[in-house]
Amino acid sequence: MTAVPIDQGRPIPRDAYDPQPRLWSSGDMDVSVVVPYYNPGNRLRPHVEALLRAMTTTGVSFEVIAISDGSTDGSEESLDDLPRDKLRHVRLGIHQGKGGALRVGLAMGRGRYLGFIDGDGDLPASLLVDFVKLARTELPDIVIGSKRHHLSEVDYPRMRRLYSWGYQQIARVLFGLPLTDTQTGVKLVRREVLADVLWRMVENGYAFDLELLVLARRLGYRNVMEMPVVIGERFTSTVSLGTVKEMAVDTLAIFCRLHCRRAYRLPLHFE
Repeated sequence: MTAVPIDQGRPIPRDAYDPQPRLWSSGDMDVSVVVPYYNPGNRLRPHVEALLRAMTTTGVSFEVIAISDGSTDGSEESLDDLPRDKLRHVRLGIHQGKGGALRVGLAMGRGRYLGFIDGDGDLPASLLVDFVKLARTELPDIVIGSKRHHLSEVDYPRMRRLYSWGYQQIARVLFGLPLTDTQTGVKLVRREVLADVLWRMVENGYAFDLELLVLARRLGYRNVMEMPVVIGERFTSTVSLGTVKEMAVDTLAIFCRLHCRRAYRLPLHFE
């Protein structure tokens, strides 16, 4: 597989991967799945291989777009000999954050539905099989994974549960989102919705997910369906005080752009 270097050593210009014209064109396959990753070590290759196997069982036409967010641990090379017919591999020159990597990958996608799943393997690739089935039968605007779904099987520290619950209450109060979980790293979005939303987005960090859902709702896309997830003992991500502060600042920035600065260029009837 041939990796694609993009502006090695420099940030990608904001308009280098302008998603609006690309995403408004018709998709020529069923599903694109973006896998953003940053120094996942030896977990990356098994996860991508499992994702390719899982998507093959769905019977849909698909592509997987792996996006290295400036990884420095050698994990990029672990994908080099995987078949290239279903896998595209992009290497960003510097670390930009989950949102920055997703913006590049989603703008490249050719699917009628475009989604993403975290690259560390803590969320099993097999989850996307049911996401795809739901998309094919119900045609929702967005499908999201939720740790708080009553069928979810989640094993992670009590403090992390508290952070998650508290953050969702804040999101509900600030933005009126009727969702149980905005931050679990697996989602599937209808192409037309993403075309309307992605070019307005600015978040490069973990608040990307929240910004996506907030803007979609403000633009009138209300058919959002939640799916259960499985997170077992392999849960590796940690939430530091610094991460909590960063999320709080980014969340307030979304609120300010939406309600104070009117910075999202929404149509007047949605302001």
